[in-house]
Formats: sequence, structure tokens, C-alpha cells
Amino acid sequence: MTGVVTLSVENKIRLDKWLWSARFYKTRALASEAVGGGHVHLNGSRVKAAHPVTLGDELTVRKGRVQFEITVNGLAAKRGPASVAQQLYTESEASLLARQQQADERRLLRATNPAPRKRPDKRARRHIFRFVRKNLE
Repeated sequence: MTGVVTLSVENKIRLDKWLWSARFYKTRALASEAVGGGHVHLNGSRVKAAHPVTLGDELTVRKGRVQFEITVNGLAAKRGPASVAQQLYTESEASLLARQQQADERRLLRATNPAPRKRPDKRARRHIFRFVRKNLE
């Protein structure tokens, strides 16, 4: 694997750093927050952001409505290009199929409820505000 760096003799890296280098999160702070919030499980259990990740570990990463079930194939200390980041893990077939099914369901739901053609004008906004206030009281 080009660009995939395995670290020292221990072959370990912090979980938040791995999630950042594998491009699941834009920053390490976001990765750390997700791990602390229970959105990331390592080998089926909830862990802290500083927990070490090793080759072959199973990760479950939940981002919004989407859930990834992946196996760690490589460790990288630096964040590289997306092509290298994709080589750091392998997603399970069940996870891939579930994500595709969810995307299809969202696409169908969006097709049944199309967005309005234009923004409401001033008169229509007043009607909307009155309607909403009436429901809140």
C-alpha cells in the first residue's frame, strides 16, 4: 500500500488520530468528540479517544444516520490523500448494502416530497407565521 505507514514496533495509534487520518472526520477534535459521545465503538465496546487502534480491529462508526462497520487494515500517523485513506480500512458487505439501502430510501422519500419551486413572498410568510403561532399557543 503506497503511503500507508505502520508505526514503530508497537503498531498502535490513537483512535481519534486514526479516524482523522482515515478521513472519517475533518479534525481530530471532531473525531475525539464523536468517540466521547459514543458514536464510535472498537471491537464492540465503547472506548476513549486515546485508546490504541491496532491492525485487524473492528470499528463501528456512526455519522448521523449512516453507520460504517469497518476493519482496520493500516495505520497512518499523517492525514494523506483520500485514495490512501481508503486503503486504511475495509468496510463489511453488510454495512455497504445497508448504507446503499438507506440512501435509496432517502432518495425515494425526497422524490415524494419535492421542494417548493420558489421562496414564499412577504404575504405568504405572514400566513406561515400566523399558522405556526396559532399551533404553538
